Amino acid sequence: QYYTTSNANVHRAAHYLSDKATLSFEQARVTVKQFINARSDNEIIWTRGTTEAINLVASSWGESNLQPGDVIILSELEHHANIVPWQLVAEKTGAIIKAVRLNDDFSLDMAHYRQLLSQSPKLVAISHVSNAIGSINPIDTIISLAKTAGAVTLVDGAQAVSHFALDMQALDCDFYVFSGHKLFGPTGIGVLYGKAALLNAMPPWQG
Repeated sequence: QYYTTSNANVHRAAHYLSDKATLSFEQARVTVKQFINARSDNEIIWTRGTTEAINLVASSWGESNLQPGDVIILSELEHHANIVPWQLVAEKTGAIIKAVRLNDDFSLDMAHYRQLLSQSPKLVAISHVSNAIGSINPIDTIISLAKTAGAVTLVDGAQAVSHFALDMQALDCDFYVFSGHKLFGPTGIGVLYGKAALLNAMPPWQG
């Protein structure tokens, strides 16, 4: 429909078609804001997918805030999209990655998680649902404990977004990421939700 009726640059012109395209572009942001109950549509950032959203946070927030010896907590359940960007930023900044172990039933070892939190991590980046085995992580508890430890939280919601009602204000994570094709939409589009204060403090990633 866009290519047929309103194909024009968004935010780059003042003519009718551009206004129409821009309105639709921004209304889609409002739709996502309502879908995940974010506070503001300014907290919805378009990306090419979950992987790019994580790379954006790793590069922009990570390179600005991580220092040698800082701890990044992941888990042994993570998709490569939530491992490799942190490995790259750790190489650049000197940060250290530590992974939460799994129990015999493939759930996260929460005792080990609490032990890692005692090391005052800067970031906890955990999947909401495992892409490989479908384990549903206790994300509310994970976020709450991370906040008590002073860590920023990122949740990979790619596998959860089509199965659970999401409420960013109740969840209170700092970042939440997902892809459009997981919601039966087109490939090549995704969402980075981020709290406005964090997004506003992050330097541009691409120019």
